[in-house]
Amino acid sequence: MLKRIKEDIKVVFERDPAARSIVEVLLCYPGLHAVWLHRIAHWLWNHNLRLLARLVSHFSRWLTGIEIHPGAKIGRRFFIDHGMGVVIGETTEIGDDVTIYHQVTLGGTSTKKGKRHPTIGNNVVIGAGAKVLGPVKIGDNCKIGANSVVVKDVPPNSTVVGIPGKVIRRNGIKPTKIDLEHGKLPDPVTESLKQMLDIIHDLELEVKSLRKELKG
Repeated sequence: MLKRIKEDIKVVFERDPAARSIVEVLLCYPGLHAVWLHRIAHWLWNHNLRLLARLVSHFSRWLTGIEIHPGAKIGRRFFIDHGMGVVIGETTEIGDDVTIYHQVTLGGTSTKKGKRHPTIGNNVVIGAGAKVLGPVKIGDNCKIGANSVVVKDVPPNSTVVGIPGKVIRRNGIKPTKIDLEHGKLPDPVTESLKQMLDIIHDLELEVKSLRKELKG
Protein backbone atom coordinates (compact mmCIF):
# COMPACT_ATOMS: atom_id res chain seq x y z
CA MET A 1 0.00 0.00 0.00
CA LEU A 2 2.79 2.43 0.92
CA LYS A 3 4.49 1.66 -2.39
CA ARG A 4 1.31 2.53 -4.31
CA ILE A 5 0.95 5.81 -2.40
CA LYS A 6 4.52 6.79 -3.23
CA GLU A 7 3.90 5.85 -6.85
CA ASP A 8 0.79 8.06 -6.98
CA ILE A 9 2.67 11.02 -5.55
CA LYS A 10 5.52 10.53 -8.01
CA VAL A 11 3.04 10.53 -10.92
CA VAL A 12 1.76 13.96 -9.88
CA PHE A 13 5.25 15.43 -10.08
CA GLU A 14 5.87 13.74 -13.45
CA ARG A 15 2.68 15.02 -15.10
CA ASP A 16 2.02 18.37 -13.45
CA PRO A 17 4.81 20.96 -13.56
CA ALA A 18 2.84 23.09 -11.08
CA ALA A 19 3.48 20.61 -8.25
CA ARG A 20 6.10 22.05 -5.89
CA SER A 21 6.24 19.90 -2.77
CA ILE A 22 4.97 16.63 -1.34
CA VAL A 23 2.96 18.51 1.30
CA GLU A 24 1.25 20.56 -1.40
CA VAL A 25 0.42 17.41 -3.38
CA LEU A 26 -0.97 15.65 -0.30
CA LEU A 27 -3.16 18.59 0.70
CA CYS A 28 -4.15 20.31 -2.53
CA TYR A 29 -4.68 17.69 -5.26
CA PRO A 30 -8.32 16.54 -5.40
CA GLY A 31 -7.53 14.10 -8.23
CA LEU A 32 -5.16 12.26 -5.92
CA HIS A 33 -7.71 12.26 -3.08
CA ALA A 34 -10.37 10.89 -5.45
CA VAL A 35 -8.13 8.02 -6.56
CA TRP A 36 -7.28 7.05 -2.98
CA LEU A 37 -10.90 7.19 -1.85
CA HIS A 38 -11.92 5.16 -4.89
CA ARG A 39 -9.55 2.38 -3.91
CA ILE A 40 -11.27 2.16 -0.54
CA ALA A 41 -14.72 2.26 -2.14
CA HIS A 42 -13.73 -0.33 -4.76
CA TRP A 43 -12.43 -2.71 -2.08
CA LEU A 44 -15.72 -2.37 -0.19
CA TRP A 45 -17.68 -2.90 -3.43
CA ASN A 46 -15.79 -6.11 -4.22
CA HIS A 47 -16.50 -7.40 -0.70
CA ASN A 48 -20.26 -6.84 -1.13
CA LEU A 49 -20.36 -3.84 1.19
CA ARG A 50 -22.17 -1.96 -1.55
CA LEU A 51 -23.95 0.71 0.49
CA LEU A 52 -20.81 1.61 2.41
CA ALA A 53 -18.90 1.72 -0.87
CA ARG A 54 -21.43 4.15 -2.31
CA LEU A 55 -21.21 6.33 0.80
CA VAL A 56 -17.42 6.55 0.47
CA SER A 57 -17.84 7.40 -3.22
CA HIS A 58 -20.46 10.02 -2.37
CA PHE A 59 -18.16 11.61 0.21
CA SER A 60 -15.36 11.65 -2.37
CA ARG A 61 -17.63 13.45 -4.82
CA TRP A 62 -18.54 16.05 -2.19
CA LEU A 63 -14.88 16.56 -1.25
CA THR A 64 -13.28 16.58 -4.71
CA GLY A 65 -15.98 17.28 -7.31
CA ILE A 66 -15.00 14.00 -8.98
CA GLU A 67 -17.53 11.18 -9.27
CA ILE A 68 -16.13 7.67 -9.63
CA HIS A 69 -18.49 4.75 -9.20
CA PRO A 70 -17.00 2.20 -6.76
CA GLY A 71 -17.51 -0.56 -9.33
CA ALA A 72 -15.11 1.05 -11.83
CA LYS A 73 -11.77 -0.74 -12.37
CA ILE A 74 -8.78 1.58 -12.45
CA GLY A 75 -5.15 0.65 -13.13
CA ARG A 76 -1.93 2.00 -11.70
CA ARG A 77 -0.50 5.50 -12.03
CA PHE A 78 -3.90 6.99 -12.90
CA PHE A 79 -3.76 10.79 -12.85
CA ILE A 80 -6.69 13.21 -12.81
CA ASP A 81 -5.52 16.78 -13.45
CA HIS A 82 -7.76 19.48 -11.92
CA GLY A 83 -10.62 16.99 -11.97
CA MET A 84 -13.73 19.07 -11.29
CA GLY A 85 -16.72 17.54 -13.08
CA VAL A 86 -15.11 14.21 -13.93
CA VAL A 87 -17.59 11.32 -14.08
CA ILE A 88 -16.55 7.66 -14.35
CA GLY A 89 -19.32 5.04 -14.65
CA GLU A 90 -19.77 1.70 -12.92
CA THR A 91 -18.49 -0.69 -15.60
CA THR A 92 -15.62 1.50 -16.76
CA GLU A 93 -12.22 -0.18 -17.03
CA ILE A 94 -9.07 1.93 -17.12
CA GLY A 95 -5.56 0.65 -17.80
CA ASP A 96 -2.22 1.85 -16.45
CA ASP A 97 -0.62 5.29 -16.93
CA VAL A 98 -3.84 7.03 -17.98
CA THR A 99 -4.31 10.80 -17.65
CA ILE A 100 -7.63 12.62 -17.79
CA TYR A 101 -8.54 16.27 -17.35
CA HIS A 102 -11.50 18.14 -15.89
CA GLN A 103 -15.09 17.58 -17.06
CA VAL A 104 -14.28 14.26 -18.73
CA THR A 105 -17.15 11.76 -18.78
CA LEU A 106 -16.66 8.03 -19.18
CA GLY A 107 -20.37 7.29 -19.39
CA GLY A 108 -22.99 4.87 -20.61
CA THR A 109 -25.59 5.04 -23.35
CA SER A 110 -27.89 2.27 -22.11
CA THR A 111 -30.05 1.61 -19.06
CA LYS A 112 -29.58 -2.16 -19.33
CA LYS A 113 -27.46 -4.12 -16.89
CA GLY A 114 -24.05 -5.36 -17.96
CA LYS A 115 -21.10 -3.69 -19.63
CA ARG A 116 -22.23 -0.22 -20.66
CA HIS A 117 -19.19 2.01 -20.05
CA PRO A 118 -15.85 2.42 -21.86
CA THR A 119 -12.69 0.34 -21.63
CA ILE A 120 -9.61 2.55 -21.72
CA GLY A 121 -6.22 1.08 -22.63
CA ASN A 122 -2.78 1.90 -21.24
CA ASN A 123 -1.01 5.24 -21.62
CA VAL A 124 -4.12 7.11 -22.82
CA VAL A 125 -4.66 10.87 -22.46
CA ILE A 126 -8.22 12.25 -22.48
CA GLY A 127 -8.51 16.03 -22.86
CA ALA A 128 -10.72 18.42 -20.91
CA GLY A 129 -14.44 18.12 -21.55
CA ALA A 130 -14.19 14.97 -23.66
CA LYS A 131 -16.98 12.39 -23.53
CA VAL A 132 -16.37 8.69 -24.14
CA LEU A 133 -19.75 6.98 -24.17
CA GLY A 134 -20.92 3.38 -24.27
CA PRO A 135 -19.00 0.07 -24.11
CA VAL A 136 -16.38 1.29 -26.57
CA LYS A 137 -12.70 0.36 -26.47
CA ILE A 138 -9.94 2.95 -26.59
CA GLY A 139 -6.64 1.35 -27.58
CA ASP A 140 -3.26 1.86 -25.95
CA ASN A 141 -1.34 5.12 -26.46
CA CYS A 142 -4.36 7.06 -27.73
CA LYS A 143 -5.04 10.77 -27.32
CA ILE A 144 -8.62 12.07 -27.13
CA GLY A 145 -8.86 15.79 -27.89
CA ALA A 146 -10.62 18.28 -25.64
CA ASN A 147 -14.44 18.34 -25.97
CA SER A 148 -14.45 15.35 -28.34
CA VAL A 149 -17.37 12.91 -28.20
CA VAL A 150 -16.29 9.31 -28.80
CA VAL A 151 -18.96 6.67 -29.41
CA LYS A 152 -16.97 4.12 -31.46
CA ASP A 153 -13.91 1.97 -30.83
CA VAL A 154 -10.55 3.67 -31.34
CA PRO A 155 -7.52 1.63 -32.52
CA PRO A 156 -4.21 1.90 -30.64
CA ASN A 157 -1.80 4.80 -31.25
CA SER A 158 -4.55 7.09 -32.54
CA THR A 159 -5.41 10.75 -32.05
CA VAL A 160 -9.14 11.53 -32.00
CA VAL A 161 -10.89 14.91 -32.22
CA GLY A 162 -14.35 16.27 -33.01
CA ILE A 163 -18.04 15.55 -32.53
CA PRO A 164 -18.43 12.72 -33.22
CA GLY A 165 -14.81 11.82 -32.64
CA LYS A 166 -12.75 10.93 -35.72
CA VAL A 167 -9.22 9.57 -35.98
CA ILE A 168 -7.00 12.29 -37.43
CA ARG A 169 -3.71 10.49 -36.93
CA ARG A 170 -2.57 6.92 -36.33
CA ASN A 171 0.99 5.71 -35.86
CA GLY A 172 2.09 9.20 -36.83
CA ILE A 173 0.30 9.00 -40.21
CA LYS A 174 -2.54 11.31 -41.17
CA PRO A 175 -5.47 9.48 -42.87
CA THR A 176 -6.53 10.71 -46.31
CA LYS A 177 -9.92 12.31 -46.88
CA ILE A 178 -11.17 9.11 -48.55
CA ASP A 179 -10.00 7.04 -45.56
CA LEU A 180 -11.90 9.31 -43.17
CA GLU A 181 -15.08 9.30 -45.27
CA HIS A 182 -15.14 5.49 -45.33
CA GLY A 183 -14.01 5.05 -41.75
CA LYS A 184 -10.76 3.42 -42.84
CA LEU A 185 -7.26 4.00 -41.54
CA PRO A 186 -4.02 3.74 -43.49
CA ASP A 187 -1.86 0.67 -43.04
CA PRO A 188 1.77 1.76 -42.59
CA VAL A 189 3.10 -1.51 -44.08
CA THR A 190 0.91 -1.18 -47.17
CA GLU A 191 1.92 2.45 -47.60
CA SER A 192 5.62 1.48 -47.44
CA LEU A 193 5.14 -1.28 -50.03
CA LYS A 194 3.38 1.15 -52.37
CA GLN A 195 6.29 3.58 -52.09
CA MET A 196 8.78 0.77 -52.82
CA LEU A 197 6.81 -0.33 -55.91
CA ASP A 198 6.76 3.25 -57.18
CA ILE A 199 10.54 3.48 -56.79
CA ILE A 200 11.05 0.14 -58.60
CA HIS A 201 8.79 1.32 -61.43
CA ASP A 202 10.81 4.54 -61.81
CA LEU A 203 14.06 2.55 -61.84
CA GLU A 204 12.73 0.24 -64.57
CA LEU A 205 11.89 3.26 -66.72
CA GLU A 206 15.39 4.67 -66.21
CA VAL A 207 16.99 1.31 -67.16
CA LYS A 208 14.92 1.14 -70.35
CA SER A 209 15.92 4.68 -71.23
CA LEU A 210 19.63 3.91 -70.67
CA ARG A 211 19.40 0.78 -72.87
CA LYS A 212 17.95 2.81 -75.71
CA GLU A 213 20.74 5.37 -75.42
CA LEU A 214 23.41 2.64 -75.43
CA LYS A 215 21.92 0.99 -78.51
CA GLY A 216 21.81 4.34 -80.26
